[in-house]
Amino acid sequence: MKYVKWTLIVLFWLLVAGFLHYTLPQHDVARITDTYEKRENPSDNPWFWSQANTGSAPGGPRDVFFIQTRRANNDIMVYRNEDTGWGWPPYFKFDTSNLQAEAADLRSTAENPTWVAIRHYGWRNEFISIFPNAVSIREVEGPDVRIIPWLNIIILVTLAALYWALRVRWLRFWENRVDPVLGAAGDKLDEGGDRVRGLFGRSK
Repeated sequence: MKYVKWTLIVLFWLLVAGFLHYTLPQHDVARITDTYEKRENPSDNPWFWSQANTGSAPGGPRDVFFIQTRRANNDIMVYRNEDTGWGWPPYFKFDTSNLQAEAADLRSTAENPTWVAIRHYGWRNEFISIFPNAVSIREVEGPDVRIIPWLNIIILVTLAALYWALRVRWLRFWENRVDPVLGAAGDKLDEGGDRVRGLFGRSK
């Protein structure tokens, strides 16, 4: 039973960590090599696509913007560029077309690179064709620029503080309200057991 308990605990925290890693913003430094538009069918894996834009059929095929990049170590990364609207994650992104125009304007070559910091969320997986969603792009001095994720730090510290506060209050509630009730119930069971044993003892 102990192994089952710890397995469930580990699985729970892995799910929490995966959810946060997918949802919280990340930054990549790269140069933009191309931008394009492609017809996609998000109904194949709808969890990893944003909601349809206004005027588009929900769940049906639609045109999606993409941004191709290459990092300083020559790794390639492709981002989708979709509005999040009022949905989840709460980035409230409505400027997909403007962002695509910015990305197209910042395209560069290996001989004369323009390095940009791409703020995004999500994962890249070639097997199930999912792409991180670019949220913003800004030009930076070079590929070695250091970006401190202040927003992530604030969010994680806040979540840790909330977890600690809730846990402390839950432990106090359990100690003050539940433990006395369980203790009283245990005492009554012991008394009942003593009486039963006494009755059987006298019957002999």
